[in-house]
Amino acid sequence: MTAVNHWNTAQHLLLIILGFFVAFAPRYLPIKIFTQRKIPEWFNEWMKYIPVSLFTALVVKDVFVSPTYQFDIIHHVPEIIASVIVGLIAYFTRSMALSVVVGLVSVFLLAVVL
Repeated sequence: MTAVNHWNTAQHLLLIILGFFVAFAPRYLPIKIFTQRKIPEWFNEWMKYIPVSLFTALVVKDVFVSPTYQFDIIHHVPEIIASVIVGLIAYFTRSMALSVVVGLVSVFLLAVVL
């Protein structure tokens, strides 16, 4: 027996509005709260490392771990070479936009060639 969708337009609209608030609140509230208060210097120092650690965790997983969660270098040669290139570009230019563009282009080109 299949389930029948009995949702009407008002329920869909309510779902969209609630989804908006759920997505908007975590972005707006910290801005609203922290623009009116002074953030401690120790917190700013600590937050400098958060983007680097998140980026590293994502890159290491995508470059060195296979979909079956096995450590795999042989099948990820284009990604490894591209990550070295991006690391050098990011180190010397300090530009996130340029690093992302160079990374995407280099992964694509290396995947086609290798």
